[in-house]
Amino acid sequence: GVEHNLDDPEYAEIFAQNARLAGMVDLDEYSMSDLRAKIAGSIGIDPGRLEKAILPMERVYAVVDHTRCLAYMLGDGIIPSNVKGGYLSRLVIRRTLRLMKELGLRLPLADLVQLQISRLDYPDWEESFATIREILDQEEQKYAETLEKGMRLVRKTAESYLKKKEPVPLSEMIALYDTHGIPPEIAREAAVQMGAQVDLPDNFYSLVAKKHIRAEPEEEKNPPIPGKTELLFYENPFEEEFEAEVLDVVEGSAILDRTLLYPEGGGQPADHGTLEKDGQLFQVTDVQKSGDVVLHKLAEPCCLAKGDRVKGKVDMLRRLAHARHHTATHLVHDSAKRVLGKHIWQAGAQKSEDRARLDISHFKRITDAELKAIELEANRRVMELVPVDTQFLPRTEAEKLFGFELYQGGVPPGKLIRVVRVGSDIEACAGTHVTNTGMIGMIKILRAERVQDGVERVEFAAGEAAVRASQARDDLLAGAAGILRVPNEQLPRTAERFFEEWKEQQKEIERLKEDLAAARLKTLVSEAETIDGLRVIVQKMGNADIDELLKAAALLAEEDCVALLGSKTGKLVAAVGQSGLSKGVKAGSIIKAAAKVLGGGGGGRPQLAQGGGPDTERLEEALAAGKEAIRAGA
Repeated sequence: GVEHNLDDPEYAEIFAQNARLAGMVDLDEYSMSDLRAKIAGSIGIDPGRLEKAILPMERVYAVVDHTRCLAYMLGDGIIPSNVKGGYLSRLVIRRTLRLMKELGLRLPLADLVQLQISRLDYPDWEESFATIREILDQEEQKYAETLEKGMRLVRKTAESYLKKKEPVPLSEMIALYDTHGIPPEIAREAAVQMGAQVDLPDNFYSLVAKKHIRAEPEEEKNPPIPGKTELLFYENPFEEEFEAEVLDVVEGSAILDRTLLYPEGGGQPADHGTLEKDGQLFQVTDVQKSGDVVLHKLAEPCCLAKGDRVKGKVDMLRRLAHARHHTATHLVHDSAKRVLGKHIWQAGAQKSEDRARLDISHFKRITDAELKAIELEANRRVMELVPVDTQFLPRTEAEKLFGFELYQGGVPPGKLIRVVRVGSDIEACAGTHVTNTGMIGMIKILRAERVQDGVERVEFAAGEAAVRASQARDDLLAGAAGILRVPNEQLPRTAERFFEEWKEQQKEIERLKEDLAAARLKTLVSEAETIDGLRVIVQKMGNADIDELLKAAALLAEEDCVALLGSKTGKLVAAVGQSGLSKGVKAGSIIKAAAKVLGGGGGGRPQLAQGGGPDTERLEEALAAGKEAIRAGA
């Protein structure tokens, strides 16, 4: 335990004065040792006495503060990872674990966080805490594995700077922590034990955090184009044709006063379509929003002018495919929450005509069983024929009604936001949607993968695209079954039987190859040429790869031969037995002489060397040159 005797007048005075002075000192200006000395001088005691009294309690209060912070972070669904908020979460977890070790606390970190979260006003915290405990237990295990693997790297780094007679720089300490997860205090302790000095400032963690959480640079914005385009696609999502006036033409893009064509945004691609004037048709290949206007990019040089009246038409097949995938994204996200837990948060999304992808925060890989459960849950929502409700609301009113879960897909600009409600999923979303989940049709999850630590990507198809994806999988199954000439349902068992038979055949082939190689080597040994008392074998070995050449040459050396083996691939291997070594014959010299003829090089140990070159047509000459090197060496 940590002694905290405030009945001792000196101890109480130390704490009182330290509390008064410590908050007035900026660690960016003072190191911790300078701070201790300054406060100790003000109190009138030795800095060592101050640190002995204060340090254990600082650690205790830090653990309390950190675990409370983790209760909020994990309770709000911030999953530990290597980027942004997730990085801060992991940083706090690992710093808390280190402090607990220094204090001798051997209970799980999850127990301390549980004490904190139970005192907060979280609804149904007991239900969600099972997930939080699993996250913390995994992070503890990862931390232990990191420390075990990382110490070798610390010692290697310290040894490198020790040889240079330089301190280990801050950049190396940040790299050890940032890339390999090794806490700076532990890295410093290991380095100092080897006699190395370490540059480690007291605000180390702040420097690392700033590196990861620095604000992203704002995108360069073009000056706003005057005017305003009325967006018709929200109130009339399935109308195909409209009439409009050209407000302006900018770099091949027509700006209209009104449009049914959706501009790219929110992970949804732009609509395509046409504009028609006096019977002349212009293909719209891209639609972008700039300020309050919508730009319609035309495929050919534009002869439209300001004031022209045009008829527009939407490619409705493309629009419906995007709308189905967008609404399906909301359902898959909501279903992932139902299956995996309330910590799920959207990290990104992208839709296209034939598939969509959804990135979600999750602390472990999604299993096949969980993926099937998400798919089934999403299709249940489709079959419930849930209406898709959309409405524009003032931002403050929407936040009061629905909370910040509105911003799963990001925070839209403006005081007025469009709220899309699909059953229990409510998000701020500007994309196009179907009006009822039944219009989505089938949802088929194609695959899941980890895109970064703490983020899982789910790819899926909806509507006709889902049917086509299922048909493509059926074709693969039927094709594989057809090759094996079995019904589809017998494919797994037949494939397994073929695989097991293939493995057994491979073992038999390897055994026969070894027997054949052994017999061939015996023949080579019996036909060896004698040069100055040494048995010498110089031989072409067909198209043998380097591993075959190395193995054969080594076996010949065991028979006390000097061997030079070459392949049509341009690879060469030389090996020298004990008798050859005693006479000064070196495998490296043989290889250099032979490889030079092939226009290459090589080398190795006296007993075994390898090399080669690109001029494979001169293999015979190369072997002859190697043989002369053997003769010269012997």
